[in-house]
Amino acid sequence: MAGNSQRRGAMRKDGTKKGATVGSGGQKKARLAGKGPTPKATERPHHPAARRERAAKKRAEVSRTRAGGQQRSGPRRTGPSLLMGRNPVVEALRADVPATALYVQAKAEADDRWREALRLAVAKSIPLLEVARPELDRMTEGGVHQGLVLTVPEYRYAEATSFETADLVVALDQVTDPRNLGAIVRSAAAFGAGGVVIPTRRSVGVTAGAWKSSAGALARVKVAQVTNLTRSIQSFQKAGFTAIGLAADADVELADLDPAVVRGPVLVVVGAEGAGLSRLVGETCDVLVSIPMAGGVESLNASVAAGIVLQAVFAARS
Repeated sequence: MAGNSQRRGAMRKDGTKKGATVGSGGQKKARLAGKGPTPKATERPHHPAARRERAAKKRAEVSRTRAGGQQRSGPRRTGPSLLMGRNPVVEALRADVPATALYVQAKAEADDRWREALRLAVAKSIPLLEVARPELDRMTEGGVHQGLVLTVPEYRYAEATSFETADLVVALDQVTDPRNLGAIVRSAAAFGAGGVVIPTRRSVGVTAGAWKSSAGALARVKVAQVTNLTRSIQSFQKAGFTAIGLAADADVELADLDPAVVRGPVLVVVGAEGAGLSRLVGETCDVLVSIPMAGGVESLNASVAAGIVLQAVFAARS
């Protein structure tokens, strides 16, 4: 009937139609709440981009901690380290790096390195733990593990004063590469050094990488961490040591060093490649020596330089 559309209840108001309207997600209490826009990849905790960002933040935090230099004294412990990847794990096991466990990815594709790692771990009575890939991803914070992760136990540092009874000690100034530290410890073991001293600040500690580079020498030669390297050098000097520092611009060449100097207790002080010794450390040393090289070569790798000097001291005493 004309005009019936004006009658009360004759026409439904918007939003009162029974059932769901297109795209509404339901009505009233049954409606679905909107989730908003899709979060960024870095905001999703299990996304690879988020794991990479967390790993980068952790590395930056570790770097800041080392640069800030928490004050420590006496022996201290570091947390366990991880070696990941098939080649690094196999090399570490060959070098008798101490390990607490070998984590193996379940259903991973095996190859010669994989089989050798498992064989070496079994021969050394290292526990084998089979885990799913997500667990290895979590342990390594998204690192490239290739299905193998080796855990190296925490390292207990020695007291630097315990080295004062030796006749040859090595001190490292601002050496930040764990491979250099491991190689220097290996040379120290080869030439009869009683220990290696490193500072807590701006220096690498004993990590899984250092263990691997040392080829097991870290089990024979102890490392001490000191809060202040300059004061530690002075303590060795009071104990009768002659501190010999390596400097590319030193006037005295290694071959011209007085033989009488190296026959007594010697502390060999090695700086970082390129930067060399810091100013205070260099000024504290009793004598600075250089290693003669062919023209065009600016500096040697820290571990190579340390090995040359340690061999020279060893030869002078033979």
